[in-house]
Amino acid sequence: MNRLQQLVLELESFVPYAEKINPSVSEANVGWHIDHSLLVINQIVKAMDMSDPEAYQYHFNFKRWIAFTLKKFPRGVAKAPKQVRPVEAFDADKISASIEHTNNSLAVFTTLQPNQFFVHPFFGKLNQKAALKMLTIHTAHHLAIIKDIIKK
Repeated sequence: MNRLQQLVLELESFVPYAEKINPSVSEANVGWHIDHSLLVINQIVKAMDMSDPEAYQYHFNFKRWIAFTLKKFPRGVAKAPKQVRPVEAFDADKISASIEHTNNSLAVFTTLQPNQFFVHPFFGKLNQKAALKMLTIHTAHHLAIIKDIIKK
C-alpha cells in the first residue's frame, strides 16, 4: 500500500504540468492522466467496498498473469472505460479535493476483506491483493506516460 500512496503523491507533483501535451506520446495532456489515475483508484475501491466477498472465486487469467509478471501494461493497447475517463477539463483548483478523496479511498481499501473484489474488463475478478497490484502497475504506467510527455 505504501508504494501506491507514494505514486499518488508523485501524481500530485506533476499538477504544474497539467496542460502539457505531446501527441507523439499521448493524445491526452498530463492533467487527464492525473485525473484518470485518481478516478481509477476511487472507482475500484468503491466497487470493492460494495462487493460480496462470498462471490469471489479465483480464475487463472493469462493477460493478468503477463501484466502482473512483467509489472507493466503495454501502451496504446486498451482504451479507458467510459466510467474512468475524465469528463471535465483538468481543474487545478479541484485537484486537492481529488487527491484527498483518493487518500480516503486508500484508507477504505485497507479495511476491505481479502476477497472483496472488482471485475476488471481484461483481467476478470481481482481481490484485494490483486487489485492493489493492478492499481500500483496502472498508476506507475500513467506516471511513465506523464514523464515522457514532459521530457519530450
